[in-house]
Amino acid sequence: MSEQSISRRALLAGAAAAAGGALLGGPAADAQQAPVVPADPTKQPGAPVTAVGARSPFVHPERAPVGQITGTALTPLQDLAGTITPADLHFTRIHNGVPAIDPARHTLLIHGMVEHPLELTVAELQRFPSVSRVHFIECSGNGRAAYHTPSPAMTPQQVDGMTSNSEWTGVPLSTLFHEVGLRHDADWFLAEGGDASLLARSIPVSKGMDDAMIAWAQNGEPLRPEQGFPIRLLLPGWEGNTNVKWLRRIKLGRAPFMTRWETAKYTDPLPGGKIRQFSFEMDAKSIITSPAYPERLSGPGWWPVRGLAWSGRGRIARVDVSTDGGRTWENATLLSPLTAKAHVRFEYMWQWNGNNSLLMSRAVDDQGYVQPTMSELLAVRGPGTDYHYNAIRAWAVARDGTVTFEART
Repeated sequence: MSEQSISRRALLAGAAAAAGGALLGGPAADAQQAPVVPADPTKQPGAPVTAVGARSPFVHPERAPVGQITGTALTPLQDLAGTITPADLHFTRIHNGVPAIDPARHTLLIHGMVEHPLELTVAELQRFPSVSRVHFIECSGNGRAAYHTPSPAMTPQQVDGMTSNSEWTGVPLSTLFHEVGLRHDADWFLAEGGDASLLARSIPVSKGMDDAMIAWAQNGEPLRPEQGFPIRLLLPGWEGNTNVKWLRRIKLGRAPFMTRWETAKYTDPLPGGKIRQFSFEMDAKSIITSPAYPERLSGPGWWPVRGLAWSGRGRIARVDVSTDGGRTWENATLLSPLTAKAHVRFEYMWQWNGNNSLLMSRAVDDQGYVQPTMSELLAVRGPGTDYHYNAIRAWAVARDGTVTFEART
């Protein structure tokens, strides 16, 4: 950080341009007709209270479908503050539509290599001791469009919007494993969803005994249908597809079950004709959410560089920000609790001098892992990589204040 002081007047000089941007919904806000309001709200009674609250008519963040991939919608990262993603803006990846499930009829079967197989109703699951924890979920394909078809006119949502962060409530899976009498030689379990795609993934028992849970609530309310209502598997820090939604069955066994979801899909090509299979953990990553496309800085002065960082292997220890394309780095301020396997909000106050600049962020987690450049990532994974895109992101700021996404190699 520069030793020059940041005056209140200097900060306010650029605030007007930013005020109508991220938190007010960006371009979507501009496209909406301004609501009619009284000249003096103190002279007129307000609207009545409703059974379900709504966002201000001035604020309308939206998820955005992507390409022709059925059932995908991205979180508008640039429109949010803090770290908790509203449930209705949580990203989705649906393989065969959102099933309609009656919670009174839904059950979870736990069987296989156990002493006492159980079939539990949702009500019975909710009688077990529960926990509430904040964790992110990230699709293993997050960032694919920015890798394969990058464009300067990409928002943070379009670059990395397949990650969201919520408070989840449910029963630890270890509690249920103890209840059914897990056999000592059971090393893997199959988690199967109850939608039309019957997505099923093999998961090591060690993860189930660690921090996995069967979640029935998100951000203080029952799961939304597209997030797995009435119950889903939550595997903190692991790729999104393993967090099986609409969970209906867990089968214990000695080895991976080798479903089509872990043979034909969710394997990552490597150089030399090899693949990465069962690459569960999501590596440390960060993205600047402002300034970012389509923002335009109104002029030189102090500007906050804000964004999110996360790691599936532990806690974020540090976030570095560069304003000169990676030649020099400065420590950002971490604004939220350093929770394991959860989003962290960072901020760096930058004094822009009006010249062309390149903004970058770099996450470091408590395991010592440093977010790589694109060239470093490809040196290990090869150009055919198709999942786990966690390379450093960059935003170019032109002299006229326009901000665009910069694809870097």
